[in-house]
Amino acid sequence: MSRLVDAHHHLWDLSVRDQDWITGPELAPIRRDFLIEDLAAEAASAGVDATVLVQTVTVAEETPEFLSLARTSPLIAGVVGWTDLTAPGVADALAELREGAGGEHLVGIRHQVQGEADPGWLLRPDVRRGLEAVAAAGLAYDLIVLPGQLQAATEAAAAHPGLTFVLDHLGKPPAAAGAVQPWASDVRALAALPNTACKLSGLVTEARWANWRLPDLRPYADTVLDAFGADRVMFGSDWPVCVLAATYGEVLGAARELVAGLGEEERAQVFGGTADRVYGLAGTGGEAG
Repeated sequence: MSRLVDAHHHLWDLSVRDQDWITGPELAPIRRDFLIEDLAAEAASAGVDATVLVQTVTVAEETPEFLSLARTSPLIAGVVGWTDLTAPGVADALAELREGAGGEHLVGIRHQVQGEADPGWLLRPDVRRGLEAVAAAGLAYDLIVLPGQLQAATEAAAAHPGLTFVLDHLGKPPAAAGAVQPWASDVRALAALPNTACKLSGLVTEARWANWRLPDLRPYADTVLDAFGADRVMFGSDWPVCVLAATYGEVLGAARELVAGLGEEERAQVFGGTADRVYGLAGTGGEAG
């Protein structure tokens, strides 16, 4: 059997750092610690062999902490971290991360573009300079954008053909409303570029949390599978954010149902091969300790 990779999850310890985005009664279920031990239990139950840990806050200290954790964890194969793309010294900052403890586990960089007021943030000259530095470092760039920012993301990907752009959470389609357009057209435009990939992740929290059903998710999954192809789509749990709408096992089960119509080799790509290739995860397993 091919190994199973969860290409998108988070961890946080509120005693180390507050997650200031977790506010209000709706998010109360995830306003607690989610530690590597919790992840390991979920992964073991689900049969997950390796994971990619993704940044949660725009704080420079978080990424070195994650890299150190990956160095000692046999489960975390890669880290998508954060650094200030607009800083003049971004190339040096990336080099420092690569040279630090666990630096071999750094596979990508992400910034919460979804929180930027400027819809063209990715096209700013200082950001583009940062994206070039990410490409030069041999890393991928994760796109966390809203549907209205997909066109700018496509322009950025076209302008940086040497950088692989990974679309998180399918670009956050309006699944709760059941709308498909213009999201689908914009996703297809991004997918037309060869240096792009997409995570089959985050769908349950874009749908109606309390009563989503598999048919609610299928139009969005079908769109990205058709647009990107299985060899550019990777499964991600988005745990623990997903627990607002589903358990880890339910998310994995839904993903398996959504790709059930694919061939065996295509399913192997979605559940491991794509993440291994895009992030270069082979040989990055952590040390026991």
